[in-house]
Amino acid sequence: MTDPVTTGAAGARTLPPLVAPGPELSPDDLARYARHLSLPGVGVEGQRRLAAARVLVVGAGGLGSPALLYLAAAGVGTLGIVDDDIVDASNLQRQVVHGVGDVGRPKTASARETLAGVNPETQVVEHRERLGSANARELLAGYDLVLDGSDNFATRYLVSDAAELAGVPVVWGGLYRFQGQVATFWAAPTGGVPGVTYRDVFPDPPPPALAPDCATGGVLGALCGTIGSVMATEAIKLITGAGRTLLGRLAVYDALDLTWRHLTVGPDPSRAPVTTLPDDAAYATFCGLPPAQPADAQASDAQAEVDAGPGRPASGTVTPRELAGLRDGAAEGDGPFVLDVREDWEVAIACLVGAHVVPSGDFLRGDVAAATARVTGLAAGRTVHVLCKSGVRSARVAAVLRDAGLDARSVAGGIVAWTRDVDPTLRTY
Repeated sequence: MTDPVTTGAAGARTLPPLVAPGPELSPDDLARYARHLSLPGVGVEGQRRLAAARVLVVGAGGLGSPALLYLAAAGVGTLGIVDDDIVDASNLQRQVVHGVGDVGRPKTASARETLAGVNPETQVVEHRERLGSANARELLAGYDLVLDGSDNFATRYLVSDAAELAGVPVVWGGLYRFQGQVATFWAAPTGGVPGVTYRDVFPDPPPPALAPDCATGGVLGALCGTIGSVMATEAIKLITGAGRTLLGRLAVYDALDLTWRHLTVGPDPSRAPVTTLPDDAAYATFCGLPPAQPADAQASDAQAEVDAGPGRPASGTVTPRELAGLRDGAAEGDGPFVLDVREDWEVAIACLVGAHVVPSGDFLRGDVAAATARVTGLAAGRTVHVLCKSGVRSARVAAVLRDAGLDARSVAGGIVAWTRDVDPTLRTY
């Protein structure tokens, strides 16, 4: 890390290698990585740097999957994986580190076994826990860089802040439908290169209504491979010092047009440096999430808010068991009003009989007044119990309905928790 900043063939300044070389390569290593050893900027020394590198990957999902596979194949010595989610069938369309036989297993365990088959010499460290402000600094300690493959804004700001405190770079990627973004952030890189962080480029998160989850927005599975592979490439360049990284640039990829755009980004001179990590509630509030919504590192639809924790859930929510009790004890036609805000295709997979279906987009991005008036008429004065897949969309819709004067409660954990706690015969997705 003491090498001076140099100028590459294209006239762009490059960063010094992030990691010092490890031990000499064995004959088996020389054979395995032969195609790396002949690459300018990598070579034997670069491969030794890769072997000594420690990379933390946040999320073993759509972006983490291809990144982990290529980093292990490249010979990165240690890969840490932060994820508290389990594999479900809907992941398999894009999360290529997992297979059919892994459904129901922890993602960290599934990824570790897959990576062992790719490169048994790579040490995989499972961090089977939710990333939060209480453990972020501890989790980042000892790693040379972080790959942020999370899919929610609260976690992205948390990762950026924790990395700034740790002084390590972050390779970040984001996806939406057919478009992906990727960048390298580093608050204080070596060699006098100006630093830039996620907060510099995105000082404020978008309103929740403009940031739909994967279930409502969708994502092209192959797009994950494109962006995740670029993230792995950025990590390899940082470790070895090869080429020009994306520090100071934001790359935007449009899969439908098959085009790349590069936007120049820089530090915000008005931004105060990060000196401490706020608690999870502060990150959630900053991102416009309901107070009970945690900053979930993985933020998978299948797991977010599934566990309501001991005791009664926070105000504005109802557990699946409580809702089931209301339904069981009601006379015919007098049961609780259930509003299912999932998409039609989701309802076709797992349907709660008697629920009224109005997709969340009608409340968050459509004619809100008309959707609210419709629910007001249907509910006829009853409490509105809002259901989605995992409790994220329902919490947002319930907040909209409460603002309109209705008594609305989100079903904590959604249909996933209902399947787990009330009716295991329903199909999960």
